[in-house]
Amino acid sequence: MAVSQSFKTYDAQANREDLSDAIYNIDPYDTPFITAIGTRNVSNVTYDWQVENLKAVDTDNAQVEGFELQRSASQPTVRVSNVAQISKRDATVSGSQNAANPAGKRREMAHQMAMRSKELKRDMENILTGVQGRDDGDTSTPRKTRALESWLSTNVLRGSGGDDAADQNSAPTDGTQRAFTEDLLKECLQNCYTNGAEPTLLLVGPYNKGVVSGFLGRETARQNIDKERVQATVSLYAGDFGTLRVMASRWIRERTAFLLDPSYARVAYYRRFQQTPLAKIGDAETRMILTEYGLQVDNEAAHGAIADLTTSA
Repeated sequence: MAVSQSFKTYDAQANREDLSDAIYNIDPYDTPFITAIGTRNVSNVTYDWQVENLKAVDTDNAQVEGFELQRSASQPTVRVSNVAQISKRDATVSGSQNAANPAGKRREMAHQMAMRSKELKRDMENILTGVQGRDDGDTSTPRKTRALESWLSTNVLRGSGGDDAADQNSAPTDGTQRAFTEDLLKECLQNCYTNGAEPTLLLVGPYNKGVVSGFLGRETARQNIDKERVQATVSLYAGDFGTLRVMASRWIRERTAFLLDPSYARVAYYRRFQQTPLAKIGDAETRMILTEYGLQVDNEAAHGAIADLTTSA
């Protein structure tokens, strides 16, 4: 029972509010693929690079003494290309809100731009590791860069009915899904080795990261673990044909595992991140953050992929 005539918070009209000076946001904005690979600047929306291969091994390469040389044709490089696409995010804040003193923010527009920047990086990570084919665009159609899954073909294992991209403008065809197994990983690593690739990074979705941690190969490993610690993860996979750092990604398709050599891929920037204030049409401020970029896969045979994996138990 309350004390008689006590003045309570329910009656008060002037109590100051208590609003925390922190903003809590757990939305992820990591970019493991972009972080792992390099970058380059390009001077055109269409950019090119060169690829070459050694001639096939000649197991009959034996010559008679004093032989007369039969000249061989030189082997030219192959020129490949991609296009840069434009991605943007923007925010509009009223003049009144910009003049306010919001909790947890120095200034509303600055906070909005910081958020839009993180969103833009997430967009890029998802696009670059995706399946889209190249689209050169026109005055009414945006350009689209050729994404990672569209590039890969040499060291790719696909499910029944799956197929590589028919050309640079196409996405690969998905096949019948099957479970990710250590045998599939070993087969893909062997294919990479046979074709000269030396991948160092295994990039998988969160479900299949758990599958990798359950591979039987780790049962023979010996490790010292504190009695209060449970070791139930694999961060390195050492196989007969190389060692892979195992990383999970929220942004790649769960049904595809990538075996990557980060030194043979890069983000090509025609325009790096730039923030632009747009013309005011009233009592509000609009800013846009923009970048123009594309994917350069130096040599697609340097990488591998295991496609059409199951995505849940």
